[in-house]
Amino acid sequence: MAASPLSECSGVEPAAIRLAAMNLLARREHSLGELRRKLGRRFPDTGQVEEQLQRLVQDRLQSDERFAESFLRQRIERGHGPLRIREELRQRSVDDDTIQQAFSQTEVDWQEMAQAVLERKFGSDPAPDLHGRARRARFLQYRGFRPEHFRQLI
Repeated sequence: MAASPLSECSGVEPAAIRLAAMNLLARREHSLGELRRKLGRRFPDTGQVEEQLQRLVQDRLQSDERFAESFLRQRIERGHGPLRIREELRQRSVDDDTIQQAFSQTEVDWQEMAQAVLERKFGSDPAPDLHGRARRARFLQYRGFRPEHFRQLI
């Protein structure tokens, strides 16, 4: 009986999984959930994938805390608000405690940031009418700002 292709390379597969994960992490930080999803598409043995992911966490090569901090900084630089950033982190399988920790370590004046984002998009002139104010409010909500961050700006 012929061996299956997976069993022939099972001795190499853990190293291949780790190499693939390391290649992904070399490009940018990834959450554990992102790595699990990406590696799961390439390698059918979920047990081996999970084992290698846990080794990466133990070796401190992967950290959801580091990922959340990095992601938060990147999104702040792009002008995104806290609601949108939180949701994007949740979509990347980062738990709420880790998200909260990243936000608590980052000092951001969300009102000041909402003002800067608004001025970058619409300039410093006030909205001419109700339609213009509504358009600005929708834009800031889409960017992830709460109404209390921008209510006085509009």
